[in-house]
Amino acid sequence: MRDDPARVADTVGWLRKAKEDLDIAEELLKPAKTLAGGAVFHYQQAAEKSLKAFLVWHDVPFRKTHDLKELGDACVKIEPTLNEAITRAVPLTEYAWKFRYLGEPVELTREEAEASFAAARSLYSVVVSRLPDDVKP
Repeated sequence: MRDDPARVADTVGWLRKAKEDLDIAEELLKPAKTLAGGAVFHYQQAAEKSLKAFLVWHDVPFRKTHDLKELGDACVKIEPTLNEAITRAVPLTEYAWKFRYLGEPVELTREEAEASFAAARSLYSVVVSRLPDDVKP
């Protein structure tokens, strides 16, 4: 059975966007910049897009959400081995909005941003490893 070209393209698209968010975040954490708030936003986005790629590949619909637990729960129903990486990434959910607007009094440390990087990168890698080669970017 051949894979649906639209499903392949959508999965590849989500994974490319996830990788782009990881790359942007890395740039924002370079010592000359160290824009940790912006970096963790992109780490959250990379995690979210990785999960959405997995769900698209498996034809599982999802609503518009930034909630990594909700998306992750749907992924774990398909592939329970994703649970550990998803559990580490779930705290990134709040970075979809935190530090993006006025009124957030707490500054994010570089160490917190680097921990977010580890969680997002791990989730992306684990998701990609559970998908067929023809959808890997």
